[in-house]
Amino acid sequence: MSMANAVQEYARTLTLRSPGHYRVGPFTVRYNPGWELKYANYAIPDRDAEPTADDVAALVAAFRERARLPRLEFLPAWAPAVEPALLAAGFTVENRAPLLVCAPEDLRAPKPVDGLRIAVPATDTEFTDAARVQHHGFGGAGEPEPGTITGLRSTAAGDGVAALAVLDGAPAGAGGCTLPVDGLSELVGLAVAAPFRRRGVGAALSAWLTERALDQGCRAVWLEPGDADVERIYTGIGYRRVGEKVNISLPL
Repeated sequence: MSMANAVQEYARTLTLRSPGHYRVGPFTVRYNPGWELKYANYAIPDRDAEPTADDVAALVAAFRERARLPRLEFLPAWAPAVEPALLAAGFTVENRAPLLVCAPEDLRAPKPVDGLRIAVPATDTEFTDAARVQHHGFGGAGEPEPGTITGLRSTAAGDGVAALAVLDGAPAGAGGCTLPVDGLSELVGLAVAAPFRRRGVGAALSAWLTERALDQGCRAVWLEPGDADVERIYTGIGYRRVGEKVNISLPL
């Protein structure tokens, strides 16, 4: 199996293990009742799925019933018939994002950031600080949803990795690596607080999380960069492209 397909199988397996998941036709849906963020609620098609118009309509209805944006994340080559069926139903491609992977032999140390401290959150305050950095980093306002904090706690308590970066006495960054499946883990939710951007915090935090996941036995860590500038940060510490994923949703 190619690394790209291994990553897609990983994402589908983790979705099937999530407590709120459900099935609609040839789709598995990851549903987070306490977390409305679109990136935490999406569907993945079965491999080589060929959904009918009725399958797509049922999927849309299931998302609407739960007050979530109908949305999917998948590799087009995993199920080539899915994207045309979604486009025919009015879905719009949000973006086509590269998949990046880092193996132990590829990881490179970034430039040190003076005074930066990175550790697993331990107290209620630290978990809330980490969740707030993520919430604001992904465009949220006010306080983070309970699901953000719960997700960080679950990751830290299980076999995944969670981290809070502190600089100049303030929360500077946060992120995590998910529960490993077949030796793979995903680096997710990495965010840097606005006052600390372009100071090397993102690279340092990414390398710390990746190294910790690899040290815990993962054969590789994968991720989806938000844009070309972010991709350069990850390639700078050893990540490489293995494929491309489509993120597609139905506008309200």
